[in-house]
Amino acid sequence: MLIKRFFSSSSSASPNLFKIGSILKQARTFTDADILDYSKLTHDANPLHFDAECAKNAGFDDCIVHGMLVASLFPRIFATHFPGAIYVSQTLQFKLPVYIGDEIIAEVQATSIRQIKNKYIAKLSTKCIKHDGPLVIDGEATAVLPSLVMEPPHLSSTSS
Repeated sequence: MLIKRFFSSSSSASPNLFKIGSILKQARTFTDADILDYSKLTHDANPLHFDAECAKNAGFDDCIVHGMLVASLFPRIFATHFPGAIYVSQTLQFKLPVYIGDEIIAEVQATSIRQIKNKYIAKLSTKCIKHDGPLVIDGEATAVLPSLVMEPPHLSSTSS
C-alpha cells in the first residue's frame, strides 16, 4: 500500500493554520491485501469484491474496492493533521467504482469553521478522485478540531 500526503492552503501567509478554503489531500492505491483485510475486519464478503465474474455480471469491469474502505481516507487525513480530532458526521455519494490498483486522491476542504469554547467545529467538503480525474466519492463532513494549527504533513511517501 502506498500512501502520499499533500497539503495546500488558500493562503501562503500561515500554511500551518487551518482556515476556510484550506485543502488537505492524501493519495492511496488499494491492493488485493487491503480488500481481504477490510473484508475480514468488517465481515463484508460481498462477491463484488472477490469474484470478477460476479462483478462483471453486475456491470463493473472487475472486482471493486469497498466504498467505505475508500472513504476511510477522510478520517485518516484528520488524524494525521489534527491528533485528537472528533469525527462527527459524514455524508457520501458513491459516483464511480474504484478498482484494485487505482490511485485515489482524497481531499477535504474547509467550508466553514466556528469556535466553541476551546474547540473548533469544521464543516468540510470531502472528495475522492481517481488520479486521472474522475470523481468517485463526493460528500460533506463535520469534525471537532482541538486546534486550527495543523501537524506538518510528511513530505515523503510512506508505507503502512
